[in-house]
Amino acid sequence: MSSTDTLPLTRPQSQLVTVFGGSGFLGRHVVRALARRGYRIRVAVRRPDLALFLQPLGKVGQIIAVQANLRFPESIRRAVEGADIVVNLVGILQQTGGQSFSRIQTEGAGEIARAAAAVGAHLVHVSAIGADPVSASLYARSKGLGEAAVLEARPEAVILRPSLVFGPGDSFLNRFASLARMLPVLPLAGAKSRFQPVFVGDVAEAVALAVEGRVTGGRVYELGGPEVSTLERLVRYMLEVTMRRRLVLDLPLPVARIQARVLEIVDMLTLGLLPDTLKLTRDQVTLLQHDNVVSEEAKAEGRTIEALGIVPTTVEAVAPGYLWPYRKAGQFAQGRGTEEQAMIPDSLAPVPMGQGSQHRPYQASGPALGADAARGDQKGSRWGKRT
Repeated sequence: MSSTDTLPLTRPQSQLVTVFGGSGFLGRHVVRALARRGYRIRVAVRRPDLALFLQPLGKVGQIIAVQANLRFPESIRRAVEGADIVVNLVGILQQTGGQSFSRIQTEGAGEIARAAAAVGAHLVHVSAIGADPVSASLYARSKGLGEAAVLEARPEAVILRPSLVFGPGDSFLNRFASLARMLPVLPLAGAKSRFQPVFVGDVAEAVALAVEGRVTGGRVYELGGPEVSTLERLVRYMLEVTMRRRLVLDLPLPVARIQARVLEIVDMLTLGLLPDTLKLTRDQVTLLQHDNVVSEEAKAEGRTIEALGIVPTTVEAVAPGYLWPYRKAGQFAQGRGTEEQAMIPDSLAPVPMGQGSQHRPYQASGPALGADAARGDQKGSRWGKRT
C-alpha cells in the first residue's frame, strides 16, 4: 500500500480496532464514535478494570478492555494480535516515575507502530501540534521523535496533531475553573501564547474517519478549532462563564520558571500528592512560550480538520454546558446581574453548527438541553441521552 492509498471500505462489524489509551479524555470519545459505526473495539489500557465504564457505549461484547503497558513490548503485541486497525492515543503531560516522555511518547509509539506493521494493521497515531524532534521542550521533542518512529515503521500511517482539546472533562478549562474557585489571582505562564482550541468530539470524528480509510495515509494533519485565542483570553472567557472575578497575571518567563520549580519541589516532597490542578513543570513553561495553532503549510496543503469535511465547533457552543458547576450557585446562577454576564449563554448552543458538525446538543451534558429543555418530555433530563 503506497503512502497515498486509503483503506478499502469494508463492513465495520468485520473489523477489529485496538485503541491504546481508550479510557482517557479523548479515548472515550473515540471509542464512542467507533462503536456507533459498528466496529469491534479492543481497548488497551494499563488497568482494564478502570475501563469497564466504556462497555455501555456499545452493544454487548462490542467493547472489551485488555491489559497493555507501553513499557512492555510483549503486552503491546498481544493487544494488537488479530487487529485490523490500531489507534494510538496515549500521551502524558508530565513525567512521573517510570512514565517518562521518551518511554511513552517516543519508544512506546514506535513499539505500537512496529506491532501494527507486524500484523498488517492500519495505524492512526494522535500526536500534538508543536511536535518537533529538536524542540527545547521535552514533551514536544518526544512527540516529534514519536512521529518519526511511527512513520519509519508504518510509512502509510495517519498522524493527527490536535491543538488544545476542550470538552466535558478536559484538563484545561476545568483546571482553570477549579483554580478560580480556590485562588484570588490566576498567574499565567505564556499568557500571550496563541491556541486554536478544538472540540474533543471533532478530534474523535477525525480519528473515526481515519479508521474508516477516508483519510489519506502517510501525512500529518493539524486539527484546530475555528478560532485562535490567547491563553489569557481563554481564561478570561472561563471567568465570564463561571461568573467569577479574578485577577489574571501575565508572569514574566523567569518568574514562571521559579513558580514551576517551586511546585515541582512541593510535588516531590508530598510524594506526588499535590493536586493535578496545582501542578506546573518547567517543561510546560517552555512549551507555553510557543504558539499552538495550525500552520500555514497545513492549510495550503489541505491537512486540516476542515479538509476532512468536519465543521469545527467553537468553545462558546460547548463550554457553558460543562463549566456551570463552577459558578457559585451552580445551575441556579442565571447571570442576570450585568450586561456582560447576560451575554453568556446558560445552556449549550441549541442546534448543531451545520453539516459535518459534531456538536450535538441533545447528547451533551449541562444545565439544559438547548431548545429541548423546554419540552415536557425532557424536563429533568440533565445529562442528555445516548444513541
